[in-house]
Amino acid sequence: MKILFDNLSASCSKKTTQLYSTSFSLGIHFLKTGFHEPIYGIYGFVRLADEIVDSFHDYDKAYLMEKIRTDTVEAIRDGISINPILNSFQKVVHTYNIEWELIDTFLKSMEMDLKKLVHNSDSYEQYILGSAEVVGLMCLRVFSEGDEKIYQELKPFAMKLGAAFQKVNFLRDLQADYLQLGRTYFPGVNFDHFSQKEKEAIQKEIEEDFRDALVGIKRLPTGARRGVYLAYYYYLKLFIRIKATPAEKVMNARIRIPDYNKIGLMFRSLVRHQFDLL
Repeated sequence: MKILFDNLSASCSKKTTQLYSTSFSLGIHFLKTGFHEPIYGIYGFVRLADEIVDSFHDYDKAYLMEKIRTDTVEAIRDGISINPILNSFQKVVHTYNIEWELIDTFLKSMEMDLKKLVHNSDSYEQYILGSAEVVGLMCLRVFSEGDEKIYQELKPFAMKLGAAFQKVNFLRDLQADYLQLGRTYFPGVNFDHFSQKEKEAIQKEIEEDFRDALVGIKRLPTGARRGVYLAYYYYLKLFIRIKATPAEKVMNARIRIPDYNKIGLMFRSLVRHQFDLL
């Protein structure tokens, strides 16, 4: 029975999320139950593609990216894949009418990472759109549950939230991206001599994204708001830590929030949500 394989597929996407991101796993846990499986499905898919370009250094990444693109097209077309994560994802795509344009834009950004690219303003914006903003829109398709009016109203805010998360990741991972992977995401920045002034300019951009995103979070359907706010609150606190860290240290160390502190952040975010202190 295919339902057994579908359940296995959903479990693979859930386990992938839990292994790779405790923060998003916590956020998903506090969404309404019906949102858990589809959001795990989306995260599992984007993590799978991201892992190819970030980690599979001893393999032909270009071939693997071409393969995941082809396999994704076939999974969506056929309504099944023998790859459990793609099978889980195609089910979400069909259930919530996620447009191919969003998926294609995401894959194009992952393909950009196949080259050691120094981004200019245009390519930077294109990368943020594909790697983060459209992922927010995929999730919003789930949260809006077919209500096109809600989707269109919240679309710009979901994109801002995705952008804020991604830019914080860029700052957090400067050392690995630049020194190990040869990537330079922020345009016009000399990472051989990363200055506090350059860091503050980037931070201002991120602060604006967070501010705009919060407006949309407050308008989310009830079943989505608490979990999304938890993820927002975690990333905001991570960003505050990064802001308090000098540029040279950010360049030479990965700033993070220890797992034991994440539980405290979780409770504080839930209290803020409960008392409408967003």
